[in-house]
Parts: sequence; structure tokens; C-alpha cells
Amino acid sequence: MIPHNPEERRALIGEYLLGLLDEHEAAEVRQLLEEDESAARMALEWERHFLELSDRLPAHAPSPALWARIRQSLGLRDEPRPGPLTNWWNSLLTWRLTAAALAVALLVAVLMPVLRAPDLAGERYTVVLQQPGEAAKPGWVIQVSSDGTLSLDPLVADQVPEGRALQFWTLIDPADGPRSLGLVEAGQPLRLPAEQIGAVQAGQLFELTLEPAGGSPYNRPSGPVLYIGRAVLASAN
Repeated sequence: MIPHNPEERRALIGEYLLGLLDEHEAAEVRQLLEEDESAARMALEWERHFLELSDRLPAHAPSPALWARIRQSLGLRDEPRPGPLTNWWNSLLTWRLTAAALAVALLVAVLMPVLRAPDLAGERYTVVLQQPGEAAKPGWVIQVSSDGTLSLDPLVADQVPEGRALQFWTLIDPADGPRSLGLVEAGQPLRLPAEQIGAVQAGQLFELTLEPAGGSPYNRPSGPVLYIGRAVLASAN
């Protein structure tokens, strides 16, 4: 039962956002947040508080074990590294080419645009979306390519209750508030163009919330946060 005491109600909403309530209690709080604007404000205050706490923690890149799980879930394979013989042959070929001035000139002319491409390309980011309070349970992974395209891929098969929807949000500056990136089909990948995403920054917040069908009726999340994570600069390797 939802307590009438404001402080007890505030504490209950905080426990809900951390995923500490059982299914029955969580359903009651979800209904409260949809119907009571003051309760929704409490939820936003808690989210801001949790965000400030997370900002005080040092940034950590996902562990190699987690990267392996993500790559396996996405069906990705590690590209084989060139062996010593390949490296030696490439080096020998380079010396042979440098023996002729004309060949060198042609090689530079052909390769210069390619060699400069990494400097012109944008940075790549990765976001592992996890359940609040459940750091060992990633549910989705976001990859932002060098051209700004965003890919959202599921790692789990969520079941969304009837009449509810998953909504995708991002937050750069708490003063500006969250920005909706649209609705997401449970268990289905999503691709968004750079024009819709905007410039991504390290530490940028992304989250998936459970909302009424059609999305939040407000210009902010109204339901619980299911998955949340921050953008980290992807390794070039």
C-alpha cells in the first residue's frame, strides 16, 4: 500500500527506481507515478540525485569479460590479428616500393586520403544499458559510429505489459532535461540517424523507461527507469 506520509512515499519511490521492490509493490508505484504529478516530481528528484552520485564516481570502461558477452550476444567475431610473417612481408614490400621514386610518389598520392581519414572521422561511443542497482545485468548496448549513427541492440528479451511501451531517452545537461529519442520495440534493434541523435559526448546519459502506450504524456519520463547507462569512448582496437 502506498504510504500517505510524504517522506515514506519519497523513500518508496527511491526504492522503486533502484529496482528494490517486488512485482506487486512496483505495480502500485508505477500507477502512482502515472496518476500523481507530485509523485512524478519525486521520481525526477531521485533520478537527479542518483545522477549526481554517479557523477562523483570515477569512470570505468566495461570489463573484457563484459565486452566478450556483448560481442557474443551481437554475433560479432574478433578479427584475426596479422601474424609475424604477415608483418614481415608487409615491411619488406614497403622497402621494395621505396626503392623507386615514382612508386613512392604514387603510393603517397593513393594512401594520403586514407591515412588522413581517422583524423577526419568522428569518435565512436559505446553505452551499456543496465538495470538500476543491477550492475551485473546489462540489457541493451548502444553503439554510436564515427558518422554519428546510433545502433541500439537488445541483450535480453524483455516482456512489455499490454498497454505499456519502452521509451528511449538521452540527457546531456540536467538543466536542459531529458530528450526523447522515440519508442522502442522490446527485443528489437533500433537504428537512428545522426541528425536525430545530435553530437554525443563522453558521459552522456541514455535510458529506457516504461511508459504508457504511445509514450510519456509529459516532456520527460513518467515511468520507471528499466535500463540506464553512460556513453564511453570506444576503443580504437
